[in-house]
Amino acid sequence: MSDRTAFLDILKSLLRSPSVVGAEHSFFRVLQRELEERGARVTWYEGVLVAQGSDPMSLMFSAHIDRHGLVCTGPNEFQYAAFVSGGRSDLLGNSVSEELMKMIVDRFGDVGVFAYEPWSGAYRGRGKIEGTYVCPHRNNLIFELSGMEHLVAGTPVAFRDQLRIENGRYLGQLDNVLTAAMLVYLFELGFQGTAFFTAQEEAGRSWRYLLEWFRRFGGSTNQLVVVDTSPYPDVPAANEQLLVLRHCDANASFNVDLTNRLAEKCKRLGIRYSFKDDYIRRQNEENARQGIPAKSMGSTEMGRIIAASNGLVDGTTLQIPTTGYHTMDESAGVEACDAFLRVLCAMAGLRYPFWTYDPMA
Repeated sequence: MSDRTAFLDILKSLLRSPSVVGAEHSFFRVLQRELEERGARVTWYEGVLVAQGSDPMSLMFSAHIDRHGLVCTGPNEFQYAAFVSGGRSDLLGNSVSEELMKMIVDRFGDVGVFAYEPWSGAYRGRGKIEGTYVCPHRNNLIFELSGMEHLVAGTPVAFRDQLRIENGRYLGQLDNVLTAAMLVYLFELGFQGTAFFTAQEEAGRSWRYLLEWFRRFGGSTNQLVVVDTSPYPDVPAANEQLLVLRHCDANASFNVDLTNRLAEKCKRLGIRYSFKDDYIRRQNEENARQGIPAKSMGSTEMGRIIAASNGLVDGTTLQIPTTGYHTMDESAGVEACDAFLRVLCAMAGLRYPFWTYDPMA
């Protein structure tokens, strides 16, 4: 087995490059350089960066590249960027629930942060989260930071992070820089299809940018695979499978043929997989017996674009099981990441770099 230095170098570089929801431009610049160095033809559109090889319609992958962070909204005032970008910090009754605000407070209680210029990525200083409170007049969650008094409204503030590897797991703010790094690495291996990198997924907007690209060119596809992470409550639950597929989400049913093709690749490669919708359904059946309310099937970029495209775009999803959802300690098994790359290579007809196998299996 060869080492993973090339892939890890990409992942480490991308993880240290800020990409706060709604302020992803500087990250697109980093992505453009990494992709063009690997031979991809890169084009920018509003909210989506498109990387293509010599056979762009053969297979399409999509990964969102935004990560959670904060944004300055006034003198020494900072709010959760996903709420601002998604229009959930307004005064029209669309603000977030108190329960969700408390959950977010727990996620980033004592985290170091740094500010940057949203277009260039230029460094604008570092600080630390000192506290949070709910503004009683606006019902918004406000973050108190030290060392950021000089910032002006609109400046994004990212969480300081770097990749860690512990007990056979990658740790960091992985959602969704992990699979984005995989797609960059795929071009290094010779991928000739198309990879989309979308903005503002955490604010529920990324599917709009992706759908607009297909409408712009009048194209249609049923070969789109949206790649992402998938949260589980703990490591044992995550380790029950190496990869996560879906028949559907709360918005739409996924392409049956492409989903079955992914499942067949997993079987032939000896990779454990499960369907997240089946997992949630079993949980809901157990919860019903205990009188616990049912959980939603969840909302994905793939389901949203299928539901809105009226047949123009169809596809499925492939995900890596993780723990520590939306924290600085989100973790993914090294074995699961290897399995993910094996399936991508098999789908694209590429030789998997870490050991020899039949790429057309």
